[in-house]
Amino acid sequence: MVNMNDFVNRLQKVMDYYGESASSFAEKIGVQRSSISHILSGRNKPSLDFILKILSSFPEVDLYWLFNGKGDFPSKSNLKEPEPHPKKETDLFSVNEKLPVKTPNDKDIERIIIFYSDGSFKNFEN
Repeated sequence: MVNMNDFVNRLQKVMDYYGESASSFAEKIGVQRSSISHILSGRNKPSLDFILKILSSFPEVDLYWLFNGKGDFPSKSNLKEPEPHPKKETDLFSVNEKLPVKTPNDKDIERIIIFYSDGSFKNFEN
């Protein structure tokens, strides 16, 4: 049987490690914000689906550690290589290069937004 207080502490440790709020953590694993809130408050127990979503979104989290605290966090066997930093604005377009003003169907482009895997983005406007 999983000790819920200990589980909540480990879940909070995962969130703190990644610098996630309850809202951003919920968004990253694909659950409602209330699900996180109810688990953290002890009102609800995590479902298997909830656990699998954490493991899928955060491979450094070890199932055995999350359930009973045995093992390591972050898991040494699941550590990913650090991802390269997103390219800078100047890497995408030269300083003097303008974005195309017209599309093939002669519509004006107002702006282009580039989303990076770390959640950041760049906004280019004409």
